[in-house]
Amino acid sequence: MKKTSFIIPIIVIAIVALLSSIFIVDEREKALVLRFGQIKQVREEPGIGFKLPLLDEVVRFEDRILTLETPMIEVTPADDRRLEVDAFVLYRIADIRQFRQALGIDGARQAEIQLNGILDGQIRAVLGSQGVTSDTILSPERSALMDQIQERTDQRAQALGLTVVDVRLRQTNLPEQNFDATLQRMIAERDREATDERARGREAALRVTALADRTYEEILSEARRDARITEGEADAERNRIFAEAYSQDVEFFEFYRSLSAYEQALQGRNSTMVMSPDSEFFNYLRSDQGARSDEGERGDRQPQDADQASAPAEPEPAEPAPAEPESAEPESAEPAPAAPAGN
Repeated sequence: MKKTSFIIPIIVIAIVALLSSIFIVDEREKALVLRFGQIKQVREEPGIGFKLPLLDEVVRFEDRILTLETPMIEVTPADDRRLEVDAFVLYRIADIRQFRQALGIDGARQAEIQLNGILDGQIRAVLGSQGVTSDTILSPERSALMDQIQERTDQRAQALGLTVVDVRLRQTNLPEQNFDATLQRMIAERDREATDERARGREAALRVTALADRTYEEILSEARRDARITEGEADAERNRIFAEAYSQDVEFFEFYRSLSAYEQALQGRNSTMVMSPDSEFFNYLRSDQGARSDEGERGDRQPQDADQASAPAEPEPAEPAPAEPESAEPESAEPAPAAPAGN
């Protein structure tokens, strides 16, 4: 019974000592084993570890990617337009031994303070460097600037045992006191650019209009010239056809000309004409004179045909065309009687 009373406490103490000497490292963290503040073990892989009970202390650190947001930072680019920039950084603890030695016991809080200062300085240095303007910060070149900030921040954070994964600029705003002035200056610049564009547009329009007018005049002149040439050729061809027709049958040609004159003279509602009674204009409309003239012409033509049969033919001189109708009264003392002609 006495032995049992001694064995049970010893077993309990052994179990407690065994349990206190075992620690488990999760896959999301890293661990340091400290003995009186000195680093004895570094556990970066997940699993089970051992330590001396009551003497060793296990300090755990995050192995996941951590986020740090910076307050608004005021920067002055090369064009002297002040901007307020809001950024955040993604980082992780790469070397827990160096991290512990550099930042001490309160490493997580000190890491944020130190990293915030480093990031603030690098943002000001990169965005305020020569050649970087506010338009560059707001343009697609913004990505290259963020990569440059990330590289320079990572180089300085390695002394703390940290690795900077990424740096992003979230917001880029104008300070409130400069917003109105900057807005007015931007409006003035856009107005000036718009005026220049309109002036260049008007210049181009005048140039195009002048070219179009000149081309129009050239085409119109060529068309008029071609039209006059064609019209002259047509008149010449018409005169040639008339001459051939007149030379082939003089009587028929006179008859055709008289019909054309009738058609031109008897147009419209007014069909009353005033002319001399012996005018030859209506020879083909008066049946008695037309018949007598036809008989006389046939009588005159028979001896001519006999003479032409016995003698060589000579060309007949061209007879003049019948006189055109007179639209005014004859200049006689007494007025001539009116000859109505029906349509």
